[in-house]
Amino acid sequence: MPRAKRGFKRRRRINKLLKKSKGFVMGGHSQVRRGAEQIDRAFIYAYRDRRVKKRDFRALWISRLSAATNDNDISYSRFIGCLKKAAVKLDRKVLADIAHFDPTAFAAIVDQVRSLAPAN
Repeated sequence: MPRAKRGFKRRRRINKLLKKSKGFVMGGHSQVRRGAEQIDRAFIYAYRDRRVKKRDFRALWISRLSAATNDNDISYSRFIGCLKKAAVKLDRKVLADIAHFDPTAFAAIVDQVRSLAPAN
């Protein structure tokens, strides 16, 4: 029986690696070892950034809401507090979209929240 020389299995493993490293630069798309290192690093970044993306978007929504509430003569923190007291069930994402795309509707929400929330 002839010895196994890993030809087919090795080529299949390398082709799978090269397919994942398509588009990499500096030899990462053609050299096996460098490609494997870059793929490992890319997967680490992808895993981490799936979580960071959530933080980044929340920060964007908060900054948009802060700008919109300042235009309506109320601070962001007071607006959020009034929302809670008025039991409004809109989250920051929806509020930021309303503030960004329909400022008049957002102004109406701010006025309604001001009137519904009990005075401090």
